[in-house]
Amino acid sequence: MKRFDVVVVGGGIVGLATALNLLKSKPTLRLLLLEKENAYAAHQTGHNSGVIHSGLYYKPGSLKATNCINGYHMLLDFCRENEVPFELCGKIVVATSKEQLPLLENLYNRGIENGLGGLEKLNVGQMKEIEPHVSGIAGIKVPQTGIIDYTTVSLKYAEKIQELGGELHLSEKVTSISELNCVSTVVTTKGSYDTTLVINCAGLYSDKVAELTENEKINVKIVPFRGEYFELKPEKRHLVKHLIYPVPDPNFPFLGVHFTRMIGGGVEAGPNAVLAFKREGYTKLAFNFSELSETLRWPGFQKVAAKYWKTGLGEYYRSFSKAAFTKALQELIPEIQKEDLIPGGAGVRAQACDREGGLLDDFSILENKQAINVCNAPSPAATSSLAIGKTVSEMALKRL
Repeated sequence: MKRFDVVVVGGGIVGLATALNLLKSKPTLRLLLLEKENAYAAHQTGHNSGVIHSGLYYKPGSLKATNCINGYHMLLDFCRENEVPFELCGKIVVATSKEQLPLLENLYNRGIENGLGGLEKLNVGQMKEIEPHVSGIAGIKVPQTGIIDYTTVSLKYAEKIQELGGELHLSEKVTSISELNCVSTVVTTKGSYDTTLVINCAGLYSDKVAELTENEKINVKIVPFRGEYFELKPEKRHLVKHLIYPVPDPNFPFLGVHFTRMIGGGVEAGPNAVLAFKREGYTKLAFNFSELSETLRWPGFQKVAAKYWKTGLGEYYRSFSKAAFTKALQELIPEIQKEDLIPGGAGVRAQACDREGGLLDDFSILENKQAINVCNAPSPAATSSLAIGKTVSEMALKRL
């Protein structure tokens, strides 16, 4: 049986960034990364909208805020060094009603507290200069926001890991983890490996892998939310010059439907946020009875559903009604018509929900004797990947 210092579970962008940071810090480390799919970045990383987030939204001092801002600069430096294409096109956040003005002001103040330079408050005329087709009563310009392909970034991380001597195994799913005399044995569908430390970056299954290392239930459950996108027809792409976001609902860890230019061309519109009936359920009909049943039985989800059922029904209505989806987009760009939209992709967000009904907004990293478990790493985890990886690798190196 092969022995490693660290086994990383999960070949998404956070797992790859963690492995890369570990090997950069300690090149002699014997490191193995396991990914159950036959490609890297197969789930959350490869299904997101490719936005480089600035750190505007996050509570100052939170893990999200610090990792996003640090990770932003680390990501751009990495891309410049390795010729990964990106574009800092900027975005505007638009208030469409008087009720949203205090929330917009709060966002502006958060951005200032988080150290963002160049933020600008916009009146209607100034917004029209940036985005001639937008509708709103006030806005914020955020010049730091950009676009990128995170699958391309992930593949470059993987290339660097191999150059540094790390082992990467695809199509190898972890089935059990046991511990004896301070050595963990990770059993997969293809073999077993001894290791001093397990690092869990399993995304949509991070709670399941955490329970393998805890040998008991943990206090959070991953609840999958699917986000569905449309794309603008080519002849309508001129309606969006940069990125256009609404003022987000502070009760939810989602940013609302927005318009995103893509690094490969085109403009995405969305996403909504509906409960997925399967953890890797990218279509409306994707269904797994066991996983859905587990979600519905979770006390925390039951409390969320009881409190926000009206909002949830609205999201489902928009999921099945193109007219309703179009109406939401028209709040930002009134010229958009139903026939301007063609079906786009979908992603599933791994949203951690605690037993008390809290939708975890911040990153959550749990440690135990065997492992470091990254149990909640939603957006902006891709932007923050190198910073999260550095944080986790520093935790790991203290134990090795």
